[in-house]
Amino acid sequence: MASRVTLKAGGGKGKSTKGSKAEEKSTAKCLKEWSTWTLKKAKVITHYGFIPLVIFIGMNSEPKPSISQLLSPV
Repeated sequence: MASRVTLKAGGGKGKSTKGSKAEEKSTAKCLKEWSTWTLKKAKVITHYGFIPLVIFIGMNSEPKPSISQLLSPV
């Protein structure tokens, strides 16, 4: 038995929509995905970067404390 390959009109992955609504939807979807990705990355950077930033600012202030003085709670 031989298999047949058929092509359906309008089928498959590509959508053939006309007009600016499709462009607006794809632009809106792209913007939403980009903003979600950006906010997730910003959250991780803030989570892991806040304490080192505070230590860095503390080490560069006057009078210059030692690292043990900066990290001690007293």
